[in-house]
Amino acid sequence: MEPFTIATGTMTHAQNVFIRVHTDAGFYGIGECSAFPMIVGETQDTCLVMAREFARLWKGEDALDIPARLQQLHNFTAGNSTIKSAFDIALYDIAAKNAGLPLYQFLGGSKRRIESDITIGIAEPTAMAQKAVEFKQSGATILKVKLGKDAKSDVERIKQIRDAAGKGMKIRVDANQGWGFEDAVYALQNISKYDVEFCEQPMRTWYDDRLPELKKLSPVKIMADESVFNHHDARKQIQSNSCDYINIKFSKSGGINEAKKIHNLAAEKSIPCMMGGMLETRIALSAKLHFVYASPNIKFYDMDTCMLGHLIDPCVGGVTYNGYTLNIGDALGIGADASEEFLAGCEKFTV
Repeated sequence: MEPFTIATGTMTHAQNVFIRVHTDAGFYGIGECSAFPMIVGETQDTCLVMAREFARLWKGEDALDIPARLQQLHNFTAGNSTIKSAFDIALYDIAAKNAGLPLYQFLGGSKRRIESDITIGIAEPTAMAQKAVEFKQSGATILKVKLGKDAKSDVERIKQIRDAAGKGMKIRVDANQGWGFEDAVYALQNISKYDVEFCEQPMRTWYDDRLPELKKLSPVKIMADESVFNHHDARKQIQSNSCDYINIKFSKSGGINEAKKIHNLAAEKSIPCMMGGMLETRIALSAKLHFVYASPNIKFYDMDTCMLGHLIDPCVGGVTYNGYTLNIGDALGIGADASEEFLAGCEKFTV
């Protein structure tokens, strides 16, 4: 893929794993995850090792008992949420196909209009402002701007982007844990004049105890991202009054099952959520769109990963973009699969 830079590093390629879980009913479920080492601590190689261990656990088991199958994985190993998410997605694909439904209907949802933001990676302020103009000209109405390298430069980045994009463009920012407390206060207080919708994850998670204080000092609303992997994290963030919003990502939560728990807990506490992601292809993106259709408390959509410089599209079927609006058909299950031609060139393991 094209190089993509955030506060914690630069990715030059996506580290994705695709799985198929076969059933004795004659069909299989598909899953995909995208390892993002500097965020989740997993790589493609670690995902592949764990995937083979997970596959052995499930041989001969009931694929429709989703809680039991996921508990097997949790009993086997703590963490490893990225590769667990691929197995979780495959189970939901199987369950929806078995029920004869597209996944969003199986989850109790219905279609609605979903417009994604588009992300500007960290670069010099003038280059980021030019990228904002290009996105505006292509029809984008929501920009997500990566910050977190240097607070003063970050303020200048937002100033130039706002000047270039104009008043009608929504701007949200993501510091990816890049600031310390003092820099976060400075940046948030100074970018607020440029009409910023919210800021994701201003500080490292080890400063979570200072988030309530930061939230009081910030005129910009705070969204928890790396601080919320599971619904227990969400509960702690909400009870400590540390955030206004929560970003849900399958690679953090371990998939749909835990993502539903985060969503429902946040909904009970009137904390809106965003659907985010790592560097998934349209395969996992399709599962995310089904989940969004069934999750009314997801109010923000950061579902642009496939527009961020992927040089190869291995997906057959699945989600499509109409500009920045996402759509999907009513095929059974997730409605997406990997191209056999693409898979022929991939390393493969069968358990």
